[in-house]
Amino acid sequence: MPTSYPLLEPDDALPLIRASELAQFSFCQRAWWLNTIKQIPPNNQAVLKHGTQIHRLHTRQVHSALRWRQASFFLLAGGGLLLGMTLLLYFLQ
Repeated sequence: MPTSYPLLEPDDALPLIRASELAQFSFCQRAWWLNTIKQIPPNNQAVLKHGTQIHRLHTRQVHSALRWRQASFFLLAGGGLLLGMTLLLYFLQ
């Protein structure tokens, strides 16, 4: 029988560990320690800013692709409906 654990309230919860922290820790444990524990910011702020800009651009591209995909489904459905109506009218004559 599985043991049930009480849900923790946000105030009682353990510190939130983000995926970026895990990635930083797996890449360089010392950098993670300096940034997270000692609160020393990294020296390469320009590179980090550029990376943030690249991620924003990628996010916009993904959202645009999703909108185009949705539009293509609507157009395909509309074309199918138009074809069906045309065939129906053709065979009813």
